[in-house]
Amino acid sequence: MNSINPIAVNLFGLEIRWYGILIAIGALLAVFITENMAKRKKYINGMYESISTDISIIVLLFGVLGARLYYVIFEWEYYSKHLDEILAIRNGGLAIYGGIIAGLISLYIFCKIKNIKFLTLADCIAPGLALAQSIGRWGNFINGEAHGGVTDVSWAIIVNGERVHPTFFYESFVNFCLFIFLYFYLSKRQKFEGQIMSIYFIVYGIARFFIEGMRTDSLYLGSFRVSQIVSIVLVIIGLIIYLTNNIYKVNSN
Repeated sequence: MNSINPIAVNLFGLEIRWYGILIAIGALLAVFITENMAKRKKYINGMYESISTDISIIVLLFGVLGARLYYVIFEWEYYSKHLDEILAIRNGGLAIYGGIIAGLISLYIFCKIKNIKFLTLADCIAPGLALAQSIGRWGNFINGEAHGGVTDVSWAIIVNGERVHPTFFYESFVNFCLFIFLYFYLSKRQKFEGQIMSIYFIVYGIARFFIEGMRTDSLYLGSFRVSQIVSIVLVIIGLIIYLTNNIYKVNSN
């Protein structure tokens, strides 16, 4: 599939993989973007700027745990027989939807404890999350995973001697474009709280639904692809947040 060795470097017998390096780079950039987004929320006593790093780290940690737990749950038939591999995330096996769900839950609990607005912090996190996803997908490429089925399109990649859809790239491209739009455009023209996160939910949910339909490594719940089910739910939640908060903004004016 590619000529890049999944192992970036071997330090004293410890294999450092590109998958982990790219996830770490994406995470660090996400924290940086969140901090910059928080600086724009000057109208709330400076609170969001001061806690942005803390919440970024909390969401990141719970996000990684959630991403792994989600994957293990839906692949339990395998992991129940290989318990020693449950924590071995260096080889892959992180489901982004599990990370998003766990991250949002931890964010909501944090906001409740601190008595601050959930949607405001969610707006700060959304652009960086999109960028981190875009970068992380290239770890899937290096690992030889998250690709699609056989195709004859000119941009196909070769996997096991067959031309297949580079679905990892489709998602990476969508997420990068989404990051550019949210961070450089929408954040400067935001009309109401929750707008940035809701647009992320809607756009990513729609894109992931169709991209997931092309993949060959989907997690299933019965005969349904789990990620397509979650994508539909994500779009619905995004629409509810967008419409209800937009209507509230209009009425309040």
